[in-house]
Amino acid sequence: MALTVSSPPAVEDVRLDDLPGLLVGADTMVPTLDGEQRYINFDNAASTPTFTPINDAITSFMRWYSNVHRGTGFKSQLSSWAFEESRDLVADFIGADLSKQVVIFTKNSTEALNKLAKRLPLHKDDIILTTYMEHHSNELPWRRVGKVVHVGLNTDGTISKEDFHAKLEQHKGRVKLVALTGASNVTGYINELDYFARETHKAGARILIDGAQLVPHRPVDMKPSDPERCIDYLVFSAHKMYAPFGVGVLVADRKMFEDSEPDTVGGGVVDIVTLEEAYWSELPDKEEAGTPDIIGVVALAKAIRLFQSLGWEAIIQHEAELTAYALTELSRIPGVALYGATDPSTARDRLGVVSFNIGDLPHALTAAILSYEGAIGVRSGCFCAHTYVKMLLRVDDASELKLREQILARDRSEIPGAVRASFGLYNTTKEIDRLVAMVKKIAAGDYHKDYTLNKEKGEYTPHNFQLDFREYFHL
Repeated sequence: MALTVSSPPAVEDVRLDDLPGLLVGADTMVPTLDGEQRYINFDNAASTPTFTPINDAITSFMRWYSNVHRGTGFKSQLSSWAFEESRDLVADFIGADLSKQVVIFTKNSTEALNKLAKRLPLHKDDIILTTYMEHHSNELPWRRVGKVVHVGLNTDGTISKEDFHAKLEQHKGRVKLVALTGASNVTGYINELDYFARETHKAGARILIDGAQLVPHRPVDMKPSDPERCIDYLVFSAHKMYAPFGVGVLVADRKMFEDSEPDTVGGGVVDIVTLEEAYWSELPDKEEAGTPDIIGVVALAKAIRLFQSLGWEAIIQHEAELTAYALTELSRIPGVALYGATDPSTARDRLGVVSFNIGDLPHALTAAILSYEGAIGVRSGCFCAHTYVKMLLRVDDASELKLREQILARDRSEIPGAVRASFGLYNTTKEIDRLVAMVKKIAAGDYHKDYTLNKEKGEYTPHNFQLDFREYFHL
């Protein structure tokens, strides 16, 4: 007996021009010092919102939701089918070969990197080569399992290939892994994956790509059949791909995970348990202990369908146009300092991430003014890439020492950083005009001056401006 199911709007039918109107929360009004204004989100590098077709698809799926694997009920079988179909779709999206590799679902990229660090057969004297460009998630986990060596940067903030080769030669035979970001969340630089993969493999090491920033903006092919240019390990997160319902992805060598015990144990990872022994399940089940984020996985699959429908050329062109426009307009404002590649003609070669400061104004104050007076959401600080940002800002050793002492004393009022505006598929040049207009006002000193600094948090808020969030959302 066939069941009649009402279908939500198909993501396959969506076109790029539709996205501003399909954004969940597109017309949201938020309070500012000058009354309510429509919110503009330029914080996409941190996390993206979602679109109505993806949200509707999840709502539609909820009627069938059940726990996956081993359930005999129809809903469990359907949920299991959707879960595993999503895994196949993820593998196809990044060119993985499931006969050689395994797609493991995690909470996010950070958990994926920590899982891999625990599972790689590394010793304390093994070298993990990484760079000063990395997000903390692709640096801190490696400190626990080996010796981390950093590749230096060029003066423009790009990775020094010369130093990369020098470090490979210096530690010849000891480098087991090169852990590299696919693209910077600070400057938007995109690293040459083929080049670094080839040189890494020549040195007898393996390469991991942190794709959290790259995968939502550029096609990635793991090239599993190309021994020179293949990506051995890849991680990325759904919440940066318009599926903010959870879930990260780790794609790794199947054999390595087959030949070792899981790092987390519990329900779902075993075939049989006695009081003396446990027999592990097959991959990928043995690496996904407990109930997985089924909703997050389905949302990711729908987001991938959206990307495939839009096409990479349209995505890259749109984001490049936004980036070039922002760089052009911001560079014309006296007192604005831009970091990374600032030439608008290079916009196709980088991501839509624009980091800047306005004169001597604290970055946190600039971000606060943009929010409280312009209803514009950006991010400020070091973006979980402290070393990289401090190098871009030319923070000297004496200032670094003073800063460390202040932070340990719970004073973050002078922490160095920048303001970051990052663009998504739904953003428009009209929204960038709003940003540029506000930056011009701030640079000219035309803003409310009565802001209070919370030294412990390093955050600014308008004096006597109270927000009651319960007026906007109830738990």
